[in-house]
Amino acid sequence: MNITQEKTGNLNAVVKIKITPADYSEKVDKAIKDQAKKAQLPGFRKGMVPAGHIKKMYGKTILVDEVNNLLSDTLTNYIAEQKLEILGQPLPQLDDPREFKWDNTDEFEFDYELGLAPAFEVNISSKDKFTEYVIKADQETLETRIKSIRRSYGKMSNPEVSAEDDVLYTELTQLSPDGSVFESGITSSATVRLDQIKDKKIHKSLIGLKQNDEVTIDIQKALEDAAVIAKALNISEEDAAELKSNFKLVVKNVNRLEEADLNQEFFDKIFGEGTVTDEAGFRTKITEEVEGMLKQDAERKLSNDIYEDLLKKHAFELPDEFLRRWLKATNEKLTDEELAEGYDDFAKNLKWTLIENKIIKDNSIEIKYEDVVQAAKAKLDAQFKMYSQSPLPEDQLAQYAVQFLQDKENANRTFEEVKALKTFEQIKSIVTLEEKAIDYDKFVALDKK
Repeated sequence: MNITQEKTGNLNAVVKIKITPADYSEKVDKAIKDQAKKAQLPGFRKGMVPAGHIKKMYGKTILVDEVNNLLSDTLTNYIAEQKLEILGQPLPQLDDPREFKWDNTDEFEFDYELGLAPAFEVNISSKDKFTEYVIKADQETLETRIKSIRRSYGKMSNPEVSAEDDVLYTELTQLSPDGSVFESGITSSATVRLDQIKDKKIHKSLIGLKQNDEVTIDIQKALEDAAVIAKALNISEEDAAELKSNFKLVVKNVNRLEEADLNQEFFDKIFGEGTVTDEAGFRTKITEEVEGMLKQDAERKLSNDIYEDLLKKHAFELPDEFLRRWLKATNEKLTDEELAEGYDDFAKNLKWTLIENKIIKDNSIEIKYEDVVQAAKAKLDAQFKMYSQSPLPEDQLAQYAVQFLQDKENANRTFEEVKALKTFEQIKSIVTLEEKAIDYDKFVALDKK
């Protein structure tokens, strides 16, 4: 067997593998004998089929399989031995004019294209400066969160007259342009949440209504989103997007979720017995929770700022033409238009992965199984807290985390999240972070730029 490599560009190479009968004959003979022992053919007892008969019937197929296996192993071992850092997978050259007899006497030669990873150094120092925002929770955000928690633990009632945040159970009937009921039009029973209606005029018209009261609404202005309209009227989203009619809304019932009282029973349900004993302590806890969530927003912005800065700073090239061919070869349904539209984002993410891997390698950063388990526990704990403030017992949370990571996709995603976290922590330990306090509304405006 002979293997050679030829550079065809800075980031491209072709590996040529030459195979002689001496390389594959023994493997082919063994495969034929193994199949003869297992074969069940008419006229022969099991395990008594002559090897020559198997060779005559299946010899070419077996030869093809063994040569392909030999090629795969040889190429994989060669890349590892030569310590080649490749992108994607090797691509066989399909325009090869050579033809083979496949009769166990052939000398084969196969060529594979490689896309090579660029060599570069990660250049980070204390001269790189980034702003680390400390977001202060504004009163409106705090009150919204407090209201949401109190409503979550509140009781449902049926008031006679609708108020600002009530839920109306209604019947909607499509109207003609002249305001009369549209014959054969849409009629539907629908739930209307007043807190989701953004149009101030329509919102105001739905306050103060009693059972059987009627109002006329512009359905597009009232519900805005085609998916919401479709669900309310039981029609398709396509039809909902095109719908222009007004609707008669008749109130069938008014529901109100009363906010829970700020008492000791309420505090104990949320934080555990005796942890909070008054409204001031409750507000302090909620402020900590909200600012904790805002801290995550600030960390996401810092990570994104670092990501964009380092990508701009390390503007190395990729074997783009090879990668485009590889993407097409490994994604049969990928169209040329989709490839053209998505390639820049793919290349950007690939460059970041290379930078990330370089940082991990240069700094001998380890990602241990315990790190992945802890990350899974934190993720699951945050999800459970969306439904209940009471923390899960540690042993139960650990059990859920192990079950979560048994799914390969969950495990890979969590591993990548830990990898990204450790990478950014390493970067932040080197660069200069300048802390800056900012109000939430100003941060939102800044984050939209």
